[in-house]
Amino acid sequence: MMRKTLITVLFAATLPTIAMAMPDDGQRHHGGKHSPFEQLDLTKEQRNEMRQLMGEQMKSHREITQQYLGKLPEAERKAMQEELKASQEKTQKQIRDLLKPEQQKKFDELHKKMAAKRADRAEFQQWKAERDQNN
Repeated sequence: MMRKTLITVLFAATLPTIAMAMPDDGQRHHGGKHSPFEQLDLTKEQRNEMRQLMGEQMKSHREITQQYLGKLPEAERKAMQEELKASQEKTQKQIRDLLKPEQQKKFDELHKKMAAKRADRAEFQQWKAERDQNN
């Protein structure tokens, strides 16, 4: 049970970065004009470099996850979360550095919106868990 929960948490932690950085080569996914890349107007070179960075990040996340999966005590989970967060922040910085100033501004806005949605979702999940405990 703990392992499934940890895998779910790790997967959920990577989704924002993947959503921000997966180039769609003009294909519309889920949101059409709401796709982050539609709004950033990336060049083909930027999309290719982001694709490469995302591949590297996904590989890094798999390696970090495998390193800690067998060590599920609290201290190890915390260390893994911190390392994953640092890896994600590094990749996001690399992605941002690829962008032109006007694209960086949009990227930052999108990142803030996604962070707010994650915070709202976490608050809802906490409320739901507390409600279920009380019932």
